[in-house]
Amino acid sequence: MNMKKVLIVDDMHPSILPMLEEIGFVPDYQPSIQREEILDIIKNYEGLLIRNKTKVDKEFLTYTSKLEFIGRAGAGLDLIDIPAVEKMKIQLFAANEGNSDAVGEHTLGMILNLFNKINWADAEVRQKVWLREANRGIELMGMTVGIIGYGNMGKAVAQRLKGFGVEVLAYDLYKQDFGSELVKEATMEEIFEKTDVLSLHVPLTDKTRQLVDEAFLVKFHKDIFLVNTSRGEVASIRAVLNALKTGKLRGACLDVLENEKMHQLKINSEQEIMYNELFSMKNVIFTPHVAGWTKESYFKINQVLVNKIKAMYGI
Repeated sequence: MNMKKVLIVDDMHPSILPMLEEIGFVPDYQPSIQREEILDIIKNYEGLLIRNKTKVDKEFLTYTSKLEFIGRAGAGLDLIDIPAVEKMKIQLFAANEGNSDAVGEHTLGMILNLFNKINWADAEVRQKVWLREANRGIELMGMTVGIIGYGNMGKAVAQRLKGFGVEVLAYDLYKQDFGSELVKEATMEEIFEKTDVLSLHVPLTDKTRQLVDEAFLVKFHKDIFLVNTSRGEVASIRAVLNALKTGKLRGACLDVLENEKMHQLKINSEQEIMYNELFSMKNVIFTPHVAGWTKESYFKINQVLVNKIKAMYGI
């Protein structure tokens, strides 16, 4: 096999370089490269590894005369024009398996934090405020957790819920017959009827964009808790805020937001006002899109990508 060149345009764990070299590829690590520079040189590469900054659209693909594969160092392919890539017979893969353990643990951590008011209690104690009754928690045991999207992430969450004495229901538009001792395969009607805690693990697509809106939330028979570690655009911030105000949402754990560029929020804009209201609520937990972002996943993502490259070329 000729030595194929792989352009890496985002920060990745340094192990990616020896991993690629070991299977006969020539990595070119340029994490600071900008789009125009990529377009100037991408014609020279058989492989491309991206993470978050590079959009692979129809314009981008017109510059890729030799490209054989695109690998995403993470989960989700929403930055990529998938039909256009497939039409050009370019192999496309993500590393969902690489950060599923991280997402599973983070999801449980957020739920337990919210239920036990850990972050607020910690802040109060640091100010020498000792309020026991105000920080009385609730228990996960006995609740029903509904999971939408039963891929690597959804399954990882179900695995970690096993010891908590909960019923786990899962719905996946593209899968059937996946029920097991971990999870009961459910219809959306069952999810709406029984769920106490809803956890989202879907990719961002035309079908899932703004999936969680006001019409969606009112279908739940109970007042629920919402956990979103998928993509911010899956859940309408306006709908989440309104549901928190009415009590339809008892609380929320949000690792992702519709607009994650906090510094670009215009002062007194409608979006900034909504975010400020959310930030003031004690029954909402935030993290900055880091559910899959652990020291271990940073390395495991590389392993997954390289294994998929090996499988593609029969190495």
